[in-house]
Amino acid sequence: MADTAHNQQSQLGTRHLLGIKDLTRDDIELIFHTAASFKHVLNRPIKKVPSLKDITVANLFFENSTRTRISFELAEKRLSADVVNFSASSSSLKKGETLLDTVNNILSMKVDMVVMRHPAPGAPHFLARHIDAHIINAGDGTHEHPTQALLDAFSMREKLGDLAGKHVAIIGDILHSRVALSNILCLQKLGARVRVCGPPTLIPKHIGSLGVEVSYDLRDTLRWCDVANVLRIQLERQDIQYFPSLREYSQYFGINRQILDALDKPILIMHPGPINRGVEITSDVADSEHSIILEQVENGLAVRMAILYLLAGRREA
Repeated sequence: MADTAHNQQSQLGTRHLLGIKDLTRDDIELIFHTAASFKHVLNRPIKKVPSLKDITVANLFFENSTRTRISFELAEKRLSADVVNFSASSSSLKKGETLLDTVNNILSMKVDMVVMRHPAPGAPHFLARHIDAHIINAGDGTHEHPTQALLDAFSMREKLGDLAGKHVAIIGDILHSRVALSNILCLQKLGARVRVCGPPTLIPKHIGSLGVEVSYDLRDTLRWCDVANVLRIQLERQDIQYFPSLREYSQYFGINRQILDALDKPILIMHPGPINRGVEITSDVADSEHSIILEQVENGLAVRMAILYLLAGRREA
């Protein structure tokens, strides 16, 4: 999949995975190469390997997340790591304990790696400055979600090969999305052209400075792109109303089968989940031959196994 020059690197050039901006093109290629190997493992009758047998990983989720948390936990268990799960809703944080107190208590249990989701942008970076364990950012506020971007790009590469020059559209709630920024940075490092599309109220004012195209026209964008990565409308992050109604949003920016069938070429449909069916995309699109949403979930496991494995290897190096 990748050219051999990029696979010469044997370990990541970073101690943590805090954001895509900290990764080089070679780091991304190494993660993809390793993930492809783990994907073969996941398709064997015995899916477990002893790679992280002596490693303890703490999953710190200060925000609700079912899909990402389960994906990380399963990746850790497939690698034979010892897993500690921590949920903020049932923790001492409600009694006023600080983030650093919580983490120091967990580290006193000799944890090697921390997978962390937090509503505050920069929280994983704060941890990385204060504790010795490897930190993996599983989403910090509306900032970054690097493992989602990596699994998205890996999934695109499986279908399209080299992404250099490919057209990728990110459609929907760009303003409240951590997936959008990570995807933009990752795709640009792989040579893709990126366009964001959505209502003007959901497109950040500064987004053009990242070198992406901006469009408010869904049909024009779908004609332009090879891949449409459709984001969920994040109503829980919206403290004011950004569009008149979900029905109106769906009318102008929802993707249905009729719109896809009117295109003169096939495009890939992606979605980081969970899907608001009938809002961003209809069921007959989500479940169609254009959709690689289930492949994204499978690839998420392989990519997260690769990241855990590579960071743990860096610790031993």
